[in-house]
Amino acid sequence: MSLGGPAHEMLMSQLGGRQGNTVDCSPGEGDKVCLLVDQTRFLVSQRLLTSKPDTMLGRMFSMRASCGDLGADLVSPNERDEFEVADGMTSSCFRAILDYYQSGTMRCPSSVSVSELREACDYLLVPFNAQTVKCQNLHALLHELSNEGAREQFSQFLEEIILPQLVASTEHGERECHLVVLLDDDVVDWDDEYPPQMGEETTHVVYSTHLYKFFKYAENRDCAKQVLKERGLKKIRLGMEGYPTHKEKIKKRFNKAEVIYNYVQRPFVHCSWEKEEARSRHVDFACPIVKSKSNPSLAAAASDPLPQPAPLQQQHRVAVFGEAAPLAAHNRVDDQHFVQPLNQLMQQQAQLPQNNAMLGVNVQQQQHNHPLHSPPVNFQRNDREEE
Repeated sequence: MSLGGPAHEMLMSQLGGRQGNTVDCSPGEGDKVCLLVDQTRFLVSQRLLTSKPDTMLGRMFSMRASCGDLGADLVSPNERDEFEVADGMTSSCFRAILDYYQSGTMRCPSSVSVSELREACDYLLVPFNAQTVKCQNLHALLHELSNEGAREQFSQFLEEIILPQLVASTEHGERECHLVVLLDDDVVDWDDEYPPQMGEETTHVVYSTHLYKFFKYAENRDCAKQVLKERGLKKIRLGMEGYPTHKEKIKKRFNKAEVIYNYVQRPFVHCSWEKEEARSRHVDFACPIVKSKSNPSLAAAASDPLPQPAPLQQQHRVAVFGEAAPLAAHNRVDDQHFVQPLNQLMQQQAQLPQNNAMLGVNVQQQQHNHPLHSPPVNFQRNDREEE
């Protein structure tokens, strides 16, 4: 597309009849492309974009120009011959980034925050540093630069100091590590007889004053946590805690020694690489029932069903009418010489409270004349007496 040619005039007429703003970032140059960002169309020369081949836009249009039809299929415009890039980015932020292609520097506008500009640079693969970014708000700019430097610095600490301690934990079958960072001149002298009470079961210690100074800032700990998450670690905790260095004195209370240690505040890192956390914390309480072999009679008795009590209706019937409850089919006794005397006995016991004289009780004086005795009962009946 040449400047002033029919194709260029047709593109300009189409852009003029559409809604939204149009910004010509390469006036006086040909072979322009239309980039659509936040309903704003930016006319930029392809030569200007391909001059920065390490950026995302430079790679896109370099591929489109060098690969022919294949590159045209990979990087294709919409039906209006527009390339939709940087979805969700504001037009003012994208306009500031286009200045990098022209002058090599970006000036952050007042309507765009420094963090928003940094995220846009990360997406478009544009370098974000003190040489490429100019900003009036030095506080925000230095904060973002410190975050970028903290991520790079902690990545180096991770490879040189922290990773060897994680590998040492794996040699013992552990799947998490609690690491305390001490100063180079810290001296740890524990009493072998009275060691201090530690919260973690296994605590690893590294001596690094440089890493201690790095963790002194809360923002650096946040950046370190983000790096550990990106590396796939879980259950990440970073902070400051007290670590015992040496014994101060021993107190004895009720013939029991109590050791007091000197504690210093030091940073710590806790992380885990356990794959299946839910299975490790689960305890199966469904234990199989195993019968005892030493006393088989107890096991057999435990396996037998418990005897069931008689129904309430049958119990009431026996108490009122003196009738015996019908026995179950498998417990029924066919011997009439035993069942009939049992019925007579129950009838006699039901009539006992009504006959006070038989029991020898004086109802008026409420005194016993002689010891109480149950009336004799003959369970064996004689056929001659019945006759």
